[in-house]
Amino acid sequence: MTLTLYNTLTRRQEPFETVEAGKVKMYYCGVTVYDYCHLGHARACIVWDVVRRYLQFIGYEVRYIQNFTDIDDKILNRACVEHSSMEAVADRFIKAYFEDMARLGIKEADEYPRATHTMNGIQRLIHELENKGFAYPADGDVYYAVRQFAEYGKLSGRKLEDMQAGKSERVNVEDPEYQKKKDPFDFALWKAAKPGEPAWESPWGAGRPGWHIECSAMVRDRLGDTIDIHAGGADLIFPHHENEIAQSEAVTGKPLARYWLHNGMVKVDGEKMSKSLGNFTTIRELLDRGVDPMAVRLFVLTAQYRTPIDFTDEAIAAATNGWQTIKEGLLFGYQYGKKLGWDLGTGDWGLGTGNIPIPSTQYPVPNPYMERFQESVNNDFNFPGGLTVLFELAKELRREGNILVHEGKTETLPEELQRQWQTLVTLAGVLGLEAEIEAETHTSNALSDAEIEAKIQQRQEARKAKNFAESDRIRDELQAQDITLIDSRDGTRWHRN
Repeated sequence: MTLTLYNTLTRRQEPFETVEAGKVKMYYCGVTVYDYCHLGHARACIVWDVVRRYLQFIGYEVRYIQNFTDIDDKILNRACVEHSSMEAVADRFIKAYFEDMARLGIKEADEYPRATHTMNGIQRLIHELENKGFAYPADGDVYYAVRQFAEYGKLSGRKLEDMQAGKSERVNVEDPEYQKKKDPFDFALWKAAKPGEPAWESPWGAGRPGWHIECSAMVRDRLGDTIDIHAGGADLIFPHHENEIAQSEAVTGKPLARYWLHNGMVKVDGEKMSKSLGNFTTIRELLDRGVDPMAVRLFVLTAQYRTPIDFTDEAIAAATNGWQTIKEGLLFGYQYGKKLGWDLGTGDWGLGTGNIPIPSTQYPVPNPYMERFQESVNNDFNFPGGLTVLFELAKELRREGNILVHEGKTETLPEELQRQWQTLVTLAGVLGLEAEIEAETHTSNALSDAEIEAKIQQRQEARKAKNFAESDRIRDELQAQDITLIDSRDGTRWHRN
């Protein structure tokens, strides 16, 4: 089962082979921190979080870097409106980013470089481009000479001659920046300081870097000349990732990344998400409405990561129901393990409080569920196919749980059920789907098991006395507290709904 990935650069699916055996260097173009993260950010961060988890699951040592763009016109504009500073705005929304991602169960990256903390690397890269004839200064600005890089357009498939026709209609020839360029396609590596804007000293004068050069410098500083996976949204293919390739490879003469992976965009009720359409939803707005974060993860993972995904109330409702099914399976061991005589130990499964972690259990015999999961996901991170296995396991465990409650025993041997449950917990953990046990424990106002048994005894006595009104009252009282009674020839059994 070889992992194969669709590479945007080559436009085909290829076997995954890393620069260094057993190790993955992965970079994700992160957020520009001028506002709260929205559903598009949620999808991207969940997808690349699960990609990283899966690579670790199949044995790779992954170094995962995600940047923050903290120099940008949008940040400056917000700072002006709020009579604040670019740094204060960036710090506020970086803090908000971590809060939102923690709620979604996103594991933190190994490092979060910021453009403002990479200024030496940025200037060094610009200087090297200038020395090699790929960049030129112009009145305090520095521009990349696009036509000097013969392979420009290889990622997006765009050709300069095809873009030339429409370019003249879109540019303002009176724009001072346009007049500085030697060619309309050239883009800024360094921008001269404007009055009132933050600026850094450089060989070309005070100013700040362009957006594209920031990522090239951060990749090189943190991961080296060539990385294994460069990830981001499909909207970044052109011009951002195209320009990254041009900048980095012109200097190093090496591929910037072996595999370019891009997630599809998020639509809302079939339309592009935008503030002007009134369909713009932030992560915290969605979660504050009571949507379960795990349902959001499940919603994202039910679509192939490269395709667009449509956010609708119906889709979230379906994901919520789906998560309930998986959650019931994850909690099966907590609810029934002791009754089935399982030896769960005390460390690996975290029974009692908190999240159920991925166990360290190894499987000495073939596990068809594991094999089918990996066979699906190894096909270009086919997480929807992997979810099929989780649903199958969860539904089987739920069925066996119902049988156990109603009949006092299961159809499947307890040892096999434990193996199925451990498999479900492991695979759910790979996808970042975790059920909180403490959320499922009963509040202090709920009846204890002993109190329920006492109520059942009172009901039995009422029935013997032929006081059926009292018997029905006790049944209804228990039902109101989500406790169902099942009468049989062997007596009365009960379970919490």
